[in-house]
Amino acid sequence: MNVNMGNVLGLVFANMHDITVGDLTKSRTMGSILFGGRYRLIDFPLSNMVNSGICEVGVITKSNYQSLLDHLGSAREWDLSRKKGGLHILPPFGHVETGLYRGRLEALYGALSFIKSSLTEYVVLSDCDVVTNMDYKPIVEQHVESGADITVVTTTKVVSTEQALNSTVFAVGVDGRIHDVLVRCPISGQATISLNTFVMKKDFLIDLIQTSFARGMYSFEQDVLQARVKELNIRSYNYDKFFRKIDNVLSYFNANLDLIDVENSKALFLPKRPIYTKVRDNAPSKYGLDSSVTNSLIADGCVIEGEVENCVLFRGVKIGKGSKVKNSILMQDTIIGKDCEISYVITDKNVNICNNRLLTSSAAYPMFIGKGASV
Repeated sequence: MNVNMGNVLGLVFANMHDITVGDLTKSRTMGSILFGGRYRLIDFPLSNMVNSGICEVGVITKSNYQSLLDHLGSAREWDLSRKKGGLHILPPFGHVETGLYRGRLEALYGALSFIKSSLTEYVVLSDCDVVTNMDYKPIVEQHVESGADITVVTTTKVVSTEQALNSTVFAVGVDGRIHDVLVRCPISGQATISLNTFVMKKDFLIDLIQTSFARGMYSFEQDVLQARVKELNIRSYNYDKFFRKIDNVLSYFNANLDLIDVENSKALFLPKRPIYTKVRDNAPSKYGLDSSVTNSLIADGCVIEGEVENCVLFRGVKIGKGSKVKNSILMQDTIIGKDCEISYVITDKNVNICNNRLLTSSAAYPMFIGKGASV
């Protein structure tokens, strides 16, 4: 079956998992968290939708979305600056009677007028907590062919108790139908978990939103997937390609460092399906005569005069002479002074670490330094 992806509306939730990475979302949405040297987390679902042929996308926000607005701008980089369709920012308070939403259903109710005004037939919903290069077309095609009410993108992997608590866990039959749903269940081992991407018919979604709001329901996972799993035809789409799920600061740290592996980078950044982001015109990175860079991902605009090993450096980072930086993530415009030793550290934007500082942590508990801090 060949589905016209121009008949699909995309909805991206920018704030849905802010609480899981609280240190990183104090001054921004989850969607605007920096990732991989030059990207933001929202770049991945937006690019996936554009590459899949979806040309009308709504971004549902909640709070702290100034940096998100600055990043998205006119959406020209994603080819979503259009007279018809294009990108729409959907702030909270879409209706007079709504406040800040508590869950996905209330967030959708705030965007209900936008959803109703769309001429599309199907809707793809995605969060910003999964870093992957996903083609939505086969997912929509399976949804149409199966006659499902809801299709959930899932993966089967070994999870820790903490990962299970931050995920929705499913029991899936051999026919792909979901028979049971566990929410915030303290289990560990191999499990089928949600990647927080869903496909539905637009009319079905509108009815679901209105019915749920009238009954005071706000959690899509508990009030719809879990409560109505026997009633609705909810099916799984198994996703077995490269992805990283960001559900705490440690998983964010590891997901960034995983990109140093060339095979992981090749699996994420596909030539025919590029990940788009806001263009920032920096000069090429500059390396001093005594500098040393090993097994690291370096963005443009950096100035390196010390030693860097197993690190991800974002745009505009500066490393002073005699400094040694290992196993760290330094976000945009971080400045490391002279003769410092930095290990297992995450710095937010515009952090200044003065000369002769020693900052070290461990792989299990990387140290985080907040935006604009001076050490």
